[in-house]
Amino acid sequence: MAVLKFRVFYEEDDTVYRDVAILHEQSFFELHQCILSAFEFDSIHQASFYRSNDNWQRGRAISLEKYEGVEYKVDPLDMFETTIGSEIRDTGQKFVYVYDFAKNWTFLIQLIGVSKDVSSKLTYPNVTRKEGVGPSQYGIKSILGDRFADVEEKYDLSSLGEGFSDEGEEGTEGDEDSGFTEEGSEEDNAI
Repeated sequence: MAVLKFRVFYEEDDTVYRDVAILHEQSFFELHQCILSAFEFDSIHQASFYRSNDNWQRGRAISLEKYEGVEYKVDPLDMFETTIGSEIRDTGQKFVYVYDFAKNWTFLIQLIGVSKDVSSKLTYPNVTRKEGVGPSQYGIKSILGDRFADVEEKYDLSSLGEGFSDEGEEGTEGDEDSGFTEEGSEEDNAI
């Protein structure tokens, strides 16, 4: 049994990627679920893999279903029935993965390794490496993630108003120590 290792790049930023180890006999549906989990996406939208050449041009589709409104030169393969190993043509095999056709999330997938060593400690498919902060499916994702909400609740940052604090407010209105004088004051006229 072979373990295939793929690097899954976010198309818009190749410094953001996930490495995935999957068995050659597992299906594209299992790879689909692993990618969504690795990038913290939900699984409620349409999705398709495409065989690809070295220039990332899309070839035959491997889809969850045959979608209406999508033109196929050849009927797509079924993601549930098609095994990963059956679509590997060379040692640098590439696929394009598109999720949520309305948002068009695109990921570039490249085979980066093949091994015969199946680990009994791992459940396949398995994310073996994560690099970069992935895109946020529905909005802004913070580097701190959910931890920022904890900080905000603990210190109640919202009670201070919109971006302002009461720090440094003493001595701003009518304070003689401020170093500023009004135009036309007696000090200016005395010069």
